[in-house]
Amino acid sequence: MSTYSYKATDPAGKLVTGTLEAAEEKEAVASLQSMRYIPIRISLATRNRIGPDMDLTKRVASFFNRVSTKDVVVFTQDLSTLLEAGVPVDRALAILIDVAEKDRFKDVIRDVLKSIQGGSYLSNALAKYPRVFSSFFVSMVRAGEAGGVLDDVLKRLGAFLESSQDFKDYIKSAMVYPIFLVFVGGISIIILLTFVLPKFSVIFSDMRQTIPLSTRFLLGFSAALKTYWPFILGGLGVIYFLTRRYIRTPAGSLKLDQYKLHFPIAGELVKKIEVARFARTLGTLTQSGVPILQALNLVKDIIGNQVIAGTLGNVYKRVKEGEKLSRPLGEIDMFPSLAIQMITVGEETGRLGEMLLRVAENYEKVARDTVRRLVSFLEPAMILGMGVVVGFIVISMMMAIFSMNEMPF
Repeated sequence: MSTYSYKATDPAGKLVTGTLEAAEEKEAVASLQSMRYIPIRISLATRNRIGPDMDLTKRVASFFNRVSTKDVVVFTQDLSTLLEAGVPVDRALAILIDVAEKDRFKDVIRDVLKSIQGGSYLSNALAKYPRVFSSFFVSMVRAGEAGGVLDDVLKRLGAFLESSQDFKDYIKSAMVYPIFLVFVGGISIIILLTFVLPKFSVIFSDMRQTIPLSTRFLLGFSAALKTYWPFILGGLGVIYFLTRRYIRTPAGSLKLDQYKLHFPIAGELVKKIEVARFARTLGTLTQSGVPILQALNLVKDIIGNQVIAGTLGNVYKRVKEGEKLSRPLGEIDMFPSLAIQMITVGEETGRLGEMLLRVAENYEKVARDTVRRLVSFLEPAMILGMGVVVGFIVISMMMAIFSMNEMPF
């Protein structure tokens, strides 16, 4: 038996929290329903987390009060659960104000509730906060309102957001160790060059015999680094600032996106990620009843790479003229033939949304495998690279030390 913590509502709509014992989550849900509660959120209870440490954690968390994608995911899933249980939208939002953990998000939900009570549609109320709820999110909600299937659309939207966030988190977590290696290795080399080598330079300066060329190069580089490090850091800062400023311009951003697509190995990974994002977004929209032309417009805005987004503009134009989606997509190098075949089958059988989601699942898996292989290659490559640099430093110094033994006394 496991201990589950829950947040639910009673028949009067009042928020109820607590814990219960159950063999699995389904049993916990059944127990709550038998008590006439509507479960909102159920998770394994975390032990030994009460007391001052928990209060400190909450205070630290409240410092970062920005509404994150994870907050929106939880909100969407909870709202879908409440609407599916028959709770009216206004009461569901009132419940979610108490459930929300961040004050900023509470204020957003409170204002959305106020707009709805004033006669506004949920989609229009959400559209007032574009930094929290994207145009894609608002369009999905609007499609659900128009079709009378808001709870079902929110369930799909929650699954989409959760899957997208999990994929982003996977890529970020996979890159943590390589970045850590570069950071630690770089700091180690800087310490060797700025603190260790200068100690040897005092010894070598008294030598009358010429030291090896590699040692002279290292000592010269070390002296320059130690003397001119403010100018070096300033120069790097200026280069970073100018590069970042250029990338933020339309021309610079487009140039960077072109470079990403042609970069060895990583370019193919970017293509796979964008194919998965395109397919999952378009599939979710079409399954939720959003017209294909409107869906393509939304997808074009969501795609992160401007080069690929630009090609979708031509796809939109040709679909608007009456062509099937698979035909213009097939002329884009980014989309593999298997994906095009699956989309063609989806159009012929009337299951385009389902096929697009299958394409997304397939290419998300391929992208994960590619990231795994890339990281497994990067780790030894970085270790080897750091080893070569450190080895060069050590060997150069040892050669100079050995040359001292050859000096006549």
